[in-house]
Amino acid sequence: MKVKNVDEAIAWIHSLLPFGIKPGLKRMEWLLERLGNPENKQRFVHIGGTNGKGSTVSYLRHIFQEAGYSVGTFTSPYIELFQERISVNGQPIQDEALLECCQRLYPLVEELKHSELGSPTEFEVITTIAFDYFANTANPDIVLLEVGLGGRLDSTNVITPLLSIITSIGNDHMHILGNSLEEIAGEKAGIIKHEVPIIGACHSDSAWNVIRSKAIEQRAPLYRLGEEFISEVNTVKEDAQQFSVKTVKSNYDQLMIQMKGRHQVDNATLAIQAVELLNKGPFMISETALRKGLAKTTWIGRFETVRTEPLTVLDGAHNKEGWEALYMTLQNHYPSKEYRFLVASTKEKDMSVLLSPFKDSHAHFTFTSFDFFRAAKAEELFEQAPVKRKQVASNWKEAIDREMVLCGDGEMIVIVGSLYFISEVRHYLKN
Repeated sequence: MKVKNVDEAIAWIHSLLPFGIKPGLKRMEWLLERLGNPENKQRFVHIGGTNGKGSTVSYLRHIFQEAGYSVGTFTSPYIELFQERISVNGQPIQDEALLECCQRLYPLVEELKHSELGSPTEFEVITTIAFDYFANTANPDIVLLEVGLGGRLDSTNVITPLLSIITSIGNDHMHILGNSLEEIAGEKAGIIKHEVPIIGACHSDSAWNVIRSKAIEQRAPLYRLGEEFISEVNTVKEDAQQFSVKTVKSNYDQLMIQMKGRHQVDNATLAIQAVELLNKGPFMISETALRKGLAKTTWIGRFETVRTEPLTVLDGAHNKEGWEALYMTLQNHYPSKEYRFLVASTKEKDMSVLLSPFKDSHAHFTFTSFDFFRAAKAEELFEQAPVKRKQVASNWKEAIDREMVLCGDGEMIVIVGSLYFISEVRHYLKN
């Protein structure tokens, strides 16, 4: 047996990365059938969308935990530890359990490799481990399952959930999902199942029409943020937001969240509507649990304050909508600050589009790169950027150290980009 300890297990999983992204569910179905179909033994909420998936998962997890339920979560990518992708009540899968799942799966992967279906991808194997762990070891009351990429052909799309959520539709992974919001929405809408309620926060009417058509075809009850349920921001402070929500059945006033930005109010509102639809049968969630859960929710790497002296924020904005949300969040929560940005990105991103909200800003931008096979060169980001004050730094650690020294009174540091970059930065700053 090749996989003898957890380090070898994780190395084996990562060794499947070169098999890339191979859309389709046949390999997943083959693996799961050989494991006794663990995906049929749990209750799921399926969460897709371009931005906001992880935050929505976090709101739901905290609410359900506050109500006394055990909650499995499957998220990606990880920020601190590989094991955090598969967690129960925020606790990552234990090394022993991960090793056992890998040992069960290893011979099946070897067999599949030599079949006409070919090797499964890294993400397919991680998803299969999650299903195996939740069904056969952890057995949580509910599993919040985040889509990896797209939806229709994503390896998570082998379940029939209690509820599906599509957080937002934006321009991301267009080289895989399609060149228009409508095409991307078509892929995301692939998670809609027969008669399973679907809730969404899609701002584009044309993209929403694609989702609506799929919902009608599947006879799935449909709820749209801004139509069937609405939210309104009441007050914005540096450290909190107060808002009110009107759902299909209820009104909630003076709700509080510590996560910043109007988009986080949207994500919290999706979670509230989801809880209302799930709050029957096996689940009983009080308004007190809902309020407490929302107030406790955090999500690392999403406009996360990592230092107060000087004020330093990490944000995983990596597409057009993410950068627009970051711009609005800074304007709303820190309107009087001057911003010092450190930015790194993956190759397929276009800074001329991403940074357009900042083109008239006096913010200072430093572009850098990091050790990742898809990382863009700092010089390319610099050339694309439509901003006034910009420079290149070859070493991001030295750049952070320099920014910490240069950051004056009335300024703040904002470190932005790929979540893979944010993960490395977070590790560096904590140590």
